[in-house]
Amino acid sequence: MSEGKPAAFHELKAEQPGGKVFEFDQLKGKVVLVVNVASKCGFTPQYKGLQALYDKYKDRDFVILGFPCNQFGGQEPGDDAAVGEFCQLNYGVSFPIMKKSDVNGDNANEVYKYLKEQKSGLLGLTRIKWNFEKFLVDKNGKVVNRWASTTSPDAIAPEIEKLL
Repeated sequence: MSEGKPAAFHELKAEQPGGKVFEFDQLKGKVVLVVNVASKCGFTPQYKGLQALYDKYKDRDFVILGFPCNQFGGQEPGDDAAVGEFCQLNYGVSFPIMKKSDVNGDNANEVYKYLKEQKSGLLGLTRIKWNFEKFLVDKNGKVVNRWASTTSPDAIAPEIEKLL
């Protein structure tokens, strides 16, 4: 990868709990839904819908990446182990969950910096407004859509179907 900003989605990487690195080049040819998640949010039950989407499409080259974030109302206070345990016990989450990180501001992780640059939200604003915003990336790494927290995972299914 060249110095500076990644030029493509598949050049990105993210840290997973335990210091493992998730390389995005393994996502080439897959449809990816990236979601900033939290355990103590009014939208937290969306984990159930996200897992249902993942179960439905994972055998068709579909992946969900969860990015826990504590920037919205302190709704993700736990450490990485607590986050993982919560997701597994309460929602049976089996899609990859990254290390807790920021999605806005100077310390935003590089994945979210890239996603926001590629697809701004309502009124052209780039910042993430709340937990459970969703970005859909096609098999070629193009960010094709962005949804607010209020959009349920099942409402996204038709868009995923088109890309698979």
